[in-house]
Amino acid sequence: MTHTTSPSTVKGVFRRFTNLASTIHLLQTNRITLLSPDSWDDQNDRHFMDVYKKRKALKTLTAICLSQAPETYHHWRVFSPNSDGVCLLLNREKLLKAFDEKPGVRHRAVLYEEISRLPNLNPAIDELPFIKRYPYEPESEYRIICESSTRKDLASNFDLLPGTIEALILSPWMPQALVTSVRGALRKINTTGRTSIYASTLISNSDWQKVADRAV
Repeated sequence: MTHTTSPSTVKGVFRRFTNLASTIHLLQTNRITLLSPDSWDDQNDRHFMDVYKKRKALKTLTAICLSQAPETYHHWRVFSPNSDGVCLLLNREKLLKAFDEKPGVRHRAVLYEEISRLPNLNPAIDELPFIKRYPYEPESEYRIICESSTRKDLASNFDLLPGTIEALILSPWMPQALVTSVRGALRKINTTGRTSIYASTLISNSDWQKVADRAV
C-alpha cells in the first residue's frame, strides 16, 4: 500500500501535548495513560478505531497520540489550546521500552493517505488504527494502542522508566505571572529535579523580535 509519512521529525524525542491535570496525574503516578478514542475530535479517526474494535471483537481499545515533529503553533492550538496546556518532551527510547513485551500493545508511526487514492485504498484491518487523512500530515503522529478481547478497561496504564520525561513545556498562553508558581508546584511533584520546566516562547520570543528591531 502506497502511503505518505512526515519527513519532519525530531530524532530521539516524542512530544505529548496535554494539560496540567493530565501532567500532574502522570508525575504523581509515574505512569503514562492510554484512554479510549471515543471522545476524539476527528470523527474519521474515531470511525477507523471503532471499526477496528468491532472487527477484532475487542472489549478494550485504548490509545495515546504523540508527535515526532518539532514544536509548532498548530500543535499547541489543536491539542493544548488553553493556558493550562503542557507539552511533555519524552525520551523516545525509554518511553517505548515501557511497552516492551506488554500484551495487547502495538505502536508505530501513523500513515497519511491522500483522498485521491480512495479507489485503490484497501487497508488490512490491523492497519486501521495507524491511518489518517493527508491534511493531518504536519502532526507527524506516532500512535500507541492497547487492546484486549477478554478484559474491559476504560484506561491502560504503563510505568515509565526513570528519565523518560526530559522536559515540561508550559503553554505559550500561560500568563507570565503564573509561570513561577506553576513551575514550583510541578517541581514539588517531580522530586527528581532533573526535568526541565519552562514556558514556551513560541508566540513571544524576545530574540526573534530583535530581528525586526535590527532592520535597516
